[in-house]
Amino acid sequence: MSREITDIFFDLDHTLWDFDRNSGLAFAKIFEIHNIAIDLEVFLKTYSPINFQYWKWYREDRVTKAQLRYGRFKKSFDALGIFLTDDIIDILSEDYITYLPEHNFLFDGTEELLDYLKGKYKLHIITNGFQEVQMTKLERSNIKAYFDTVTTSEAAGVKKPHPHIFEMALQTGNTSATQSMMIGDTYEADILGAKRLGMKTICFNYHKLQMPSSQIVVDNLLDIRKYL
Repeated sequence: MSREITDIFFDLDHTLWDFDRNSGLAFAKIFEIHNIAIDLEVFLKTYSPINFQYWKWYREDRVTKAQLRYGRFKKSFDALGIFLTDDIIDILSEDYITYLPEHNFLFDGTEELLDYLKGKYKLHIITNGFQEVQMTKLERSNIKAYFDTVTTSEAAGVKKPHPHIFEMALQTGNTSATQSMMIGDTYEADILGAKRLGMKTICFNYHKLQMPSSQIVVDNLLDIRKYL
């Protein structure tokens, strides 16, 4: 397989950048700043599936960027029986985006894997995250230099799994689908989206979901080296 591949495209959040860990630290910070007395673990247990659902709706163009940022907070606090005004929710939403890239823990093995791959392949990012936030994450986590190109959904105008974002990334990377591999955590967005264009795929099964037997799956990033 590796002989055919020249370019590797990575998702960022939940694949290389430890979103849940960094997100929890950002919430701890903004709750402290705004004197919101809430158990962080209780909040995150409620927030995480709501956030996951909002991102699915965002990929499907059922909510806007603004609706995602507001709605995931509003619905979470409502579910916990905590009333906050819309003004406070808006402030929390903005502060969360501000503080999220301040913590930049990567998954175990990320830099070792990138060091291993960099001399053998051209590396790229395809992400549904917001342009300004994702670029800050890459810079502050000190992995931006590994990647030849970064394609965001905001730049493409569509989100994974839409074929256009993959087509744009391939064009920007000056490569073809048959020479490329996509590595990501979300089966629908990353894996199926890439497969439809003829890219090879590896799923980093962060979410511990059942996968088709034909799908290459890893639970540890360094296991990717077996296939490349």
